[in-house]
Amino acid sequence: MKNNVLKGVFLVALGATSYGMLATFVKLAYKDGFTTAEVTSSQFIYGILGVLLINLFQKIVNKEKAQKASSKNIFQLMVAGTSLGMTSVFYYLCVKYIAVSIAIVLLMQTVWMGVLLEWILDKKRPSNQKIISVVIVLFGTFLATKLYEFTIQLDWRGIFWGILAAASFTTTMFTANKVALGISSAQRSLYMLLGGAVIVFTFSAFTQVGSLNIEIFKNYGLFLALFGTIIPPILLNAGFPKTGLGLGSIVASLELPVSVLMAFLILNEKVVFWQWSGIALIILAIVIMNLNFSKKEH
Repeated sequence: MKNNVLKGVFLVALGATSYGMLATFVKLAYKDGFTTAEVTSSQFIYGILGVLLINLFQKIVNKEKAQKASSKNIFQLMVAGTSLGMTSVFYYLCVKYIAVSIAIVLLMQTVWMGVLLEWILDKKRPSNQKIISVVIVLFGTFLATKLYEFTIQLDWRGIFWGILAAASFTTTMFTANKVALGISSAQRSLYMLLGGAVIVFTFSAFTQVGSLNIEIFKNYGLFLALFGTIIPPILLNAGFPKTGLGLGSIVASLELPVSVLMAFLILNEKVVFWQWSGIALIILAIVIMNLNFSKKEH
């Protein structure tokens, strides 16, 4: 049992680390003159092809063992996947206007958004444990985004898209853990990607001026697909059932320090002590929220 949990932790950690690397390379793509439409389109095209190949491979290996998705499963997963597409578009637009180290902090607002959504849907007041976690997240965000420097000027467009990315990511997490759980993670990833692609391609059609620069497929597309749409969803879908949602969420918070560290090392973004303190507080809040303090009572 312990080995199974350890394997789950390893899978979730790898998935979260992959996600954490993503924004830095999107920023590099922008510096090379590529658009948000080109970045997201190339990522999803390669991603769908990659996950399709994984599904075909699993079908050959497992033959008739794997449960096949029903038309209802496919529809539900594609609808759930639209929020995945929105998250990519909104987050990449956010990264266009503000630093990666601040964009990832905005994305992590899913912590309190998740609590709020749970309250609205379940009509149940959050526990004191969750309320404390939300307060810590908000204070950590205050430090991590350097709002204590009253002279700091953050582009409002970056903040707007960042909050929207967090909201759509919250929706993705809620739906992904409730829809079509009986089929393989590769099948679930494929249909969610197809749903996300509808959003991404619609966005590209309305925003891209002129034809897509096909150089994006050679320079960044494959990397972004591997570390954004192929590896993480499969690893997280495989790891979370082994760790459970609580431990899995704690391990998945690795995405935050990895993203900031990548921006610091590759983009030379300045990250000061108080920002690191804020990031540590956000991770602490995620740990507090997911620890089971009532264990000793049983």
